[in-house]
Amino acid sequence: MNPDAVNDIAARHPDAFRRSLWKRYATPIGILLCILYTFYCSWFFSVASVLEKANWNLAGAYLADWVSYEIRPDIEFKDNHLTIDYSRFSKLGSNPNPDWVAKQMAVIERQVEAAPAPAIATNKSSQDSFMAPGAPTAENPAVPLGQSPPAVPETVRENAVMAATVTLGNGQIAVTPNLVTVTRGAESVFFDIAKGSSVTPRTPLPDWIEQRRPGSTAYVSFGFLGRAEVQNDEVVAWRRFFGWANFVFDTNSPFWGKPFSEVASLIVSGARIDPSRSNAALAWDNILNNAEWQHGDVWLKLLQTIVMAFVGTVLASIVAFPLAFLAARNVTPSRLANQVTKRFFDFLRSVDMLIWALFFTRGFGPGPLAGMSAIFFTDTGTLGKLYSEALENIDDKQREGIRSVGATPAMVQRYGVLPQVLPVFLSQSLYFWESNTRSATIIGAVGAGGIGLKLWEAMRTNTNWANVFYMVLLILLVVFVFDNISSYFRRKLMGSAGNDERRVSARPPAAQIA
Repeated sequence: MNPDAVNDIAARHPDAFRRSLWKRYATPIGILLCILYTFYCSWFFSVASVLEKANWNLAGAYLADWVSYEIRPDIEFKDNHLTIDYSRFSKLGSNPNPDWVAKQMAVIERQVEAAPAPAIATNKSSQDSFMAPGAPTAENPAVPLGQSPPAVPETVRENAVMAATVTLGNGQIAVTPNLVTVTRGAESVFFDIAKGSSVTPRTPLPDWIEQRRPGSTAYVSFGFLGRAEVQNDEVVAWRRFFGWANFVFDTNSPFWGKPFSEVASLIVSGARIDPSRSNAALAWDNILNNAEWQHGDVWLKLLQTIVMAFVGTVLASIVAFPLAFLAARNVTPSRLANQVTKRFFDFLRSVDMLIWALFFTRGFGPGPLAGMSAIFFTDTGTLGKLYSEALENIDDKQREGIRSVGATPAMVQRYGVLPQVLPVFLSQSLYFWESNTRSATIIGAVGAGGIGLKLWEAMRTNTNWANVFYMVLLILLVVFVFDNISSYFRRKLMGSAGNDERRVSARPPAAQIA
């Protein structure tokens, strides 16, 4: 039609072309409502205040801990020397001596208290002596009877640390008993240390050093590479390294610290380290029982999570399958049976899986049984509802055709109903199996077993974020694999169901009648 014809029709039938008020202003009204709702949510949840108070530096440190680790030397001030200590379970082993901590050694003399001599005993009774109790005796005129002689200080000579320099990327911390020099790039700041009293900078502090009040601890930031605290009794430095320390072997393993080529040579042809087993068996045992990463325990808990999701989903599918036929109105004509079954499904799925997990954890104790029960109860209600709705939406023509040839009610359900709904049932069960693999991780955090409990334990320490990331990656890998397996089987099932329908529709009318 040309524009003139359209205009002519619009002139003769104006009501047909007149848009309603809602249609004309629906788009701007929708945009306005979205803006108003955004402002309402921002006010209700105090988004601006939360963002203002958020500690983004702390959040960045947490994220950095996922992919890196820190080593902390503590340099303590003594009277005329320093002592350097590391954490009890240092990633550098029992004798740490990193090359980024330089030490200047010297022989010093210091006074130590000698062990007191034992008290002088006597066999004479105080009644046999005319001396006053505690008076000097002939055997030891300088020491009262029955008392220990005073401790006499001893002078010892030892090799001690006189100065230490910690290198953190482009920065350094030079420490002596009375002076700390902090350098970052071209800037240097000097702190005078009054042991046990104060930390005093000689110049104004740059923005990468914070001292909250005069004389208090100075907080030094070197970015991702590390940080330090200059205190009046010690300097604590954190040096950050990218990667996961001791991921394969821990510091107790004989393979720790060795290059890959040497480890491979020991495993293949080296002399036995442990006479009772081969080097390969020893290396595998050291990997599984790694004290820092606990690979064996983590993998076992991950397997528990997979089994929990699988068993819970299978049991829920088995129970929901017959109950769905009772809940479907077109299959079971009894209204009482329909309502009772549907309300039972509502009860099971209205209680969240996490609540069921808490309930069964109290009943069975922590472990996979509580997790499987929680998945079973929740999915029975959800799958039962989905199955019954699928049954109520079937095409009755196929069932009527089976019934018309005199088939029994069971045969009608077998050949008239199941071929239509079975692919849908299996597809939904496969999806829930994949979804429950993720859910099993969450319910494991409340004591229902699996890797979720292990993950929660690692997060509670607030220090093992690399272990948390390791377990998260394992969970992502498992979910990715199961999602692809589930999608593959669903495509196969739905594809085969579609092919069956096409084959039925392609039959000649006579064959269909027969």
